[in-house]
Amino acid sequence: MSHPLLNATLAASVILLSGCAMQAEEPEPAPTLAPADFHQRMDAMEDALSARCDTPQLSAEVSSVADRQDVLIGDIREVGSLLRGMRARLDDLDSEDAKPVVVNQQCAADEHGLANKTVLGGREWIGLVDVGTYLKARIDSGANTSSLSASEITPFERDGENWIRFKLGLDDKDVVVDAVRDEWIEAPVERRVRVIQATGEESRPVVTLMMTLGSIREPVEFTLSDRTHLDFPVILGRRFLLDIAVVDVAQRYLHERPEFPGGRPATEAERDQNDTEPDNEER
Repeated sequence: MSHPLLNATLAASVILLSGCAMQAEEPEPAPTLAPADFHQRMDAMEDALSARCDTPQLSAEVSSVADRQDVLIGDIREVGSLLRGMRARLDDLDSEDAKPVVVNQQCAADEHGLANKTVLGGREWIGLVDVGTYLKARIDSGANTSSLSASEITPFERDGENWIRFKLGLDDKDVVVDAVRDEWIEAPVERRVRVIQATGEESRPVVTLMMTLGSIREPVEFTLSDRTHLDFPVILGRRFLLDIAVVDVAQRYLHERPEFPGGRPATEAERDQNDTEPDNEER
């Protein structure tokens, strides 16, 4: 056999052997996952996700969101009450018998920073948002801290903090939402104040309650004491008046009585405003 023919034969043999080697090295296809195994893996993943979601931390967050939702619902209801009051006032202005209200202002008011302050009469209706009632209040610039009439004052401890439990101290002549007369009210004790009077000295707890008066909505500190023997269940002092209000002692009830569920409408407040008592009562 000549050399060229031998070389061609060897080359053909090499090519055939190479093709066989390449064909033998191809990987086998991955096995197909059986349906039963697929469903088993999916169930395991679902159980793992459920276990991760069902945790105390997530439950606490859901509870917190629910609490915030309740607060928002309460605020929305209060805004609705204010809007109804404004609508009633607009209807009164549109009536034929409505008379314009003239408000006299002093030219020098801005010089003393009074232009942005609310003018209050010597007596006003207030609303206790946390309690859900309106009450009569006497505005007393001689008193430092505001005061709220309370009875059955009972201190207790909650989460290591000092709290107080009490009922509104009222008598039959006090105008209030009847449903809250005997309701317990709970609030943390902010501090205690020492009060000196002719009858002696006493220490009174101070709590903070959300209060409305006309367009004013503020958290107000109240000392708690039994005022059932006095004419007004609420006294508003200098701490409340500071920077937000001034008092015209010649006027009374300049602002509409707030409305609360179970209470009488603001339009009936005038019959409850016939005050004849003096203004020199105990603070």
